[in-house]
Parts: sequence; C-alpha cells; structure tokens
Amino acid sequence: MHRPRAIRPRAEIGDQHPVTPSETPDDSRAAQPADRRPLTVLIGADTFAPHVNGAARFAERLAAGLVARGHAVHVMAPAAKHWSRGSGIEVIEDQPMMLYRLPSWRWWPHDWLSFVLPWMSKHHARRVLDTVKPDVVHIQSHIIIGRGLAREARKRGIPIIATNHVMAENILDFTTLPGSLNNIMLDLAWADAKRTFDLTRAVTTPTRKAADFLESTIEITGVIPISCGIDRSNYRPDLTPRDANRILFVGRLTTEKHIDVLLKAVARLDPALDVHVDLVGGGDQRKNLEALVHSLGLDGRVTFHGHAAEEDLRTLYSRASLFAIASIAELQSIATMEAMASGLPIVAADAVALPHLVHDGENGYLFEPGNVEQMAARLNDVLTAAPDERRRMQQASLDGVVIHDINRTLDTFEALYRDEPLPG
Repeated sequence: MHRPRAIRPRAEIGDQHPVTPSETPDDSRAAQPADRRPLTVLIGADTFAPHVNGAARFAERLAAGLVARGHAVHVMAPAAKHWSRGSGIEVIEDQPMMLYRLPSWRWWPHDWLSFVLPWMSKHHARRVLDTVKPDVVHIQSHIIIGRGLAREARKRGIPIIATNHVMAENILDFTTLPGSLNNIMLDLAWADAKRTFDLTRAVTTPTRKAADFLESTIEITGVIPISCGIDRSNYRPDLTPRDANRILFVGRLTTEKHIDVLLKAVARLDPALDVHVDLVGGGDQRKNLEALVHSLGLDGRVTFHGHAAEEDLRTLYSRASLFAIASIAELQSIATMEAMASGLPIVAADAVALPHLVHDGENGYLFEPGNVEQMAARLNDVLTAAPDERRRMQQASLDGVVIHDINRTLDTFEALYRDEPLPG
C-alpha cells in the first residue's frame, strides 16, 4: 500500500552521490574486522515503490531493513514518472537510501507497470556500478534491470545474489499474445533466466514450493527458500469475538487472484450471516469485478477500498472476521502473512505456496482452486465457528507467522552477502 516518502532533489546518475546516514566514515569502517564492516549493497528491482505488489514490497522492506542494520543500500529501479531520471535520497519504510531511477516506459496492457528499455539495461548498470562500487549486487528479477546488472557485475567480479518472484500467471495476462506464442515466449524467457541465474553466487525464492518450481522449470539446483518476512510488531491482533461478519482480501485486482471466485462464494452464503467483503488494492479488473458484484446482487455488501495507507490497512486487518485468498499464483503472499500477524483465520486456495502458510483445519482452511462451492463451505465454517474454535484458529495464525519474522530474513541475506554459512 502507499507509504509516505520524502524525496530530495536528485542529481544525474554518475554525479557524486550524497552519503546516506547508513554509510560509516572510512576510518570507522577500516577499524572493524573485514568481514564485519557494513556492506555496500546494490539492489536491482524491475518493480519498486511507488509500484504496489508483493515483489516491490519485499524489495522495499529488504532495503529498509539493511539500512536499519547500518549497511549502505543503493537501489536501481524504474523512474516513478516515465522518462524522468536521476539519483537521490528517498525515504522508504522510514529509512533513507540512494535511489537510481532509470528512464522507463509504461506497459500499456497493464494498469501501472513500467519497464526500462531492455537494450539500455547494461548501459544503466555500468553507470551505477561505476558510481556505487558495491560489495554485493542483489537482483530482484532476471527480466530487465536484473539481467543487465548481473552481466555487468559479473564482469567486475562483484558477487551476485538473485531472488525470483516470477510466476508465469503473473505476466501472461498482459502479453497480448495468443496462447501458442505465449508458450514460445515463456520458453525463451526461462532459458534466458537460467543464463542470468548461472552468473550468481546464490538464487533464492520465498518458499520451498517456489524453489522446487524454479528448479524443475529451468533445471538449476540449490535454490534457497527465504521468506519475504514481515515485522509482526506492526500489526494489531484482536482475538475478541466480532460484532459483524467481514471478509478481507488484500492484493492486486487482477485475473490470477481469482477474486471472482471469492465473490461468487460469498453470494452462496446464507444471507442471514450478513457478510460484508472488503477488497483492498487496485488493478485492471476493478470494473469487471464491480459489474460482477452487481450481477450477483452483492451491491452494498462489497467495498472497493483501492490502495490503502498502512494505518488504514492495519485497521481493516484488525476488524476483519477472516482473510480470504483464491489466487493461484502466489510464491508466498505477504498479505496472507500480514493477516496471520493480525490474528485472522485464513481461507485460501490450495495452490503454489499458500499451503505453506495455511494449514487446513489449524489456522483456517484450504479449498480446491477455482471451486466456488468448496470455498463457500470453508468460509461458512469459519464464520459459524464457535468462539473457542475461532480463537484457536486465530492463535494458530499468530504462532505460524513467527518463523516469517523479517529479522530471520535479514540474517539470512546478510550471510549470503558475506558468503557465510546460513543461520539455522
């Protein structure tokens, strides 16, 4: 969701960059053991604030967490406004860091996505690498910025870590190509992804299931599952009984999220339950979903909140009865983890990485992807659960999200950056 960001005037890429508060003076750094000095980390991300999606949010939290630990963090990302460019300090998640904003184009089939011209990615990478001289490069995508950055960093002998957030379902809806050409394009894209990942010290992805998917798709080994992580202290779990039945979904309003399945399931519930649905997020499917709400007779019972500020989002989590997600393309789902940290029972599709977070009958229920009747039954199970049963599911969510604490994530990436054994 949107976060307040302070942006200072930018200099052009390649100019002398200002020192961030995370950068320690050279004499102080030299006094520390070589393997314990703060690192200079360059993160390459094809999607970053103000974009709103799971990959962008992870990159933001990673960068901010590293700055808070004393590291000097620099980020290459598309320009916030198309064809603007330059470098400057931006405040992300309350932490100042150096942003190198690259000229970008809007991808018109998508409602907000912008991209850097592929044939310019190496040029931009060379300029930023020569300015920053990082200890390590961490790419968040193998597609454009990460692709060029990995190749140029490899030439300079700079260690590279790659994190994969990509699922085919996340991009196929926006290619505008027929199905047969989509398959050819995907084969070529994954082949190029393997060439990029072969340049790295380590490849990570948010869950074991996602790691298995990547290894089987491009025939690489040793992919490391590392949770995106969240700061549990940011959320306000409320284990008291609810005075209304409210179902919450947080995420992009796109086809792979299968929000239509959720709405159709709600329409099958007993009207006496008086269920209200809160949909948080924007996307290209909003008009279609609004039309579906009307056709299902759910007018007045579904609220489209759009992008919500963090404080508003925490309030929505706290007042909800449960969190529901029918998506079939989640490599982890930060929103589901936030719901767990808010003490919510979860009803989720039994697809990709969601079963790693939702244990059927423990902190909620799973249903067959796309099965409206089954989803309705699971929603009903939670909404009609006895108070003790509901509290048990709430506590199970709180217990289950502990292993996804952001500090564990940061510890693991720091070890990868320093080429040290990974923490247990």
